[in-house]
Amino acid sequence: MSKTDYPVTAAVRAMRAASVAFEPFVYVYEEHGGTAQFASLFGVDEHAVIKTIVLQNEQKKGLIVLMHGDKQISTRNLARALGMKHIEPADPKQANKWTGYLVGGTTPFGSKTALPVYVEASIWDLDKIYLNGGKRGFIVGMAAADLRHLNPQDVHVAVD
Repeated sequence: MSKTDYPVTAAVRAMRAASVAFEPFVYVYEEHGGTAQFASLFGVDEHAVIKTIVLQNEQKKGLIVLMHGDKQISTRNLARALGMKHIEPADPKQANKWTGYLVGGTTPFGSKTALPVYVEASIWDLDKIYLNGGKRGFIVGMAAADLRHLNPQDVHVAVD
């Protein structure tokens, strides 16, 4: 693909700088379509489509959790695992301020603010994952192992 076939976001620049190989997927974003929309459009398992969730703790400090598209995060178990009192989703405006991305286009690569990144441990079992590329309607396919560039910490907080 030529450079004009997909957006060159802060995430793309960060992945290029880290020599992360990726395959771009551009599609028409649907509000509330989520990971199921992408999985359906491109015929991939929703389990391999990874959500980037921006959360905050009781001190209003941000963190990112990467989770399978077909799973949810137990914020109670996450707080317990991290030794925190309370974790909740960040307000979309605050998430945008920290990351520079809009909800629906958030990715852990190229964030404005360096936030700690936590990865659901079972993501490492996947060869290829699909992650937001930093813009609504833009996903990148990549090796799960390339998430190591984010220096993430493993967690076990997935629930159905």
